[in-house]
Amino acid sequence: MNRIDIYTEFITVSAFLKLAGAVMSGGEAGDAISRGLVKVDGEICVQKRKKLFAGQVVGINGIDYEVVKKCT
Repeated sequence: MNRIDIYTEFITVSAFLKLAGAVMSGGEAGDAISRGLVKVDGEICVQKRKKLFAGQVVGINGIDYEVVKKCT
């Protein structure tokens, strides 16, 4: 599982997908979410602006990414 560091309290799903390098743009993230290709904690996510917090797991294209909160 890939661990992706965030430096804020939360991050939206679409922003997280871009940060993780799973998609190249916000449009691509929105398309993947709309098509039901993104899972959050094992459940399909259809909310582009869903907030993610440390410890949650996002999956796309068979790859899982864990949200990790880093202190600044």
